[in-house]
Amino acid sequence: MIRVFELRIVDEDGSQLGVMRTADALRLAQERGLDLVEVAPLAIPPVARLLDFGQYKYELTKREKEAKRKQRSVTFKEVRLKPKIGVGDFDTKVRRAIEFLEDGDRVKIAVQFRGRELTHPQIGRDLLDKFADKIKEHGVVERAPLLEGKSMHISVASTHKPKSHEPTPAAAAKARTNDSAEAPADQAPADQAPAAEAPSPAVVAEIETAPILKEAKPAKPVSRSPSRKAGPASTGE
Repeated sequence: MIRVFELRIVDEDGSQLGVMRTADALRLAQERGLDLVEVAPLAIPPVARLLDFGQYKYELTKREKEAKRKQRSVTFKEVRLKPKIGVGDFDTKVRRAIEFLEDGDRVKIAVQFRGRELTHPQIGRDLLDKFADKIKEHGVVERAPLLEGKSMHISVASTHKPKSHEPTPAAAAKARTNDSAEAPADQAPADQAPAAEAPSPAVVAEIETAPILKEAKPAKPVSRSPSRKAGPASTGE
């Protein structure tokens, strides 16, 4: 696919081989069992490198997966309140909202009205203002309290940087399994070679007792005649 006449060649270890014709560079790559890959087509002359293209694509895909695994997208969390919420529950909701904001998430704080509570929307507005004052060091209110249907809510944006997402041990083990399955046959990790498993103690015991069981004579079955039901005693007259 390289159409230019000459290239500046870079060796597989990064050393410069100078400018040579494309045909000569391709022949050199074939002699070394590598591929000739154009890495800087806009340079004068274009730059090509000798490398194993299959291994290069595998490492590139692995790096992209690792970066995607560590990145963390901002999510929208919700905290629900009631107009008659107690002081303890209110403080718990505040702490929970602060945890969300410290993780870099946006938080929606909503007050749910029921029945005749809708006739006193000022209670919900005061509650949201008090909540916003408690978390003002961790977030910024994006909108004023607004009544929509049976709820009044505000949106709070975090002032913290989103934390990187660390995969759980199960997810990390699954990712390593997928990476090993996608790796080339000649690049499989050595530490994943299947090891010979030692027989369990139950199997050893079964093997050792097999000759004994074979030599033992089977017990003679005991035949039992069916018992007769005792009939009524006959009395002679």
